Amino acid sequence: MSPRSASVNEELRRRSRERLLQAAVELVGERGYDATTLGDIADRAGSARGLVSYYFPGKRQLVQSAVHRLMHGTLEEALEREPRTEDGRERMARAIDAILGLARDRPVLMRQHMAGILQAEGFVQCPEQRRLAELLRDTCARHGSPDVDADYPMLRALLMGAVYAALVPGAPMPVPVLREELFKRYRLDREMGIPSDAGTPPDGTCDTDLSRFFATGSPPGRPDDQSK
Repeated sequence: MSPRSASVNEELRRRSRERLLQAAVELVGERGYDATTLGDIADRAGSARGLVSYYFPGKRQLVQSAVHRLMHGTLEEALEREPRTEDGRERMARAIDAILGLARDRPVLMRQHMAGILQAEGFVQCPEQRRLAELLRDTCARHGSPDVDADYPMLRALLMGAVYAALVPGAPMPVPVLREELFKRYRLDREMGIPSDAGTPPDGTCDTDLSRFFATGSPPGRPDDQSK
């Protein structure tokens, strides 16, 4: 059998990393951060355990990257949902609802994410975080910001603060109240954005299939790599 090309090897490595990110999101959402080990994540991903340390310095960095990927995918999906629009106010409303929706639907995962940011390692810069930042910056620009460099960090801070407020143990604020305050700040109509029940199944549970946010299909003509 001829050796795989460099491009195929690179694609297999990318897909292995994607599976680890998806497994991290699933397991931390199910069990919490402390009850999830790197070995658990590797096993769920169907990858060799040594691959985790190859791609990520540690569990905290892996989990932050995984949540940033989920946030990016959720935000992108909200912004591009039908009917598609270029209206900056509508896009800002969809962005706010997308992030608040994660706090509402995935409280364990998002609480662990916020706690991780406050740890000594702090805010992890990674490709997933940069893609999320680009979408939020674009949202500010389309909303009419005269100074995106100043307005983007404020939007990020307000969204992070709202998520924290919705999830703080013992004294959470209702997501609809937080939504109303953010909508007032950005002068958005209440009818804009994503309805609170959009995408929520009749039984009230959130969507557990996250595969659409993690591209892990097989390269053409090749079986998917499971433990390279």
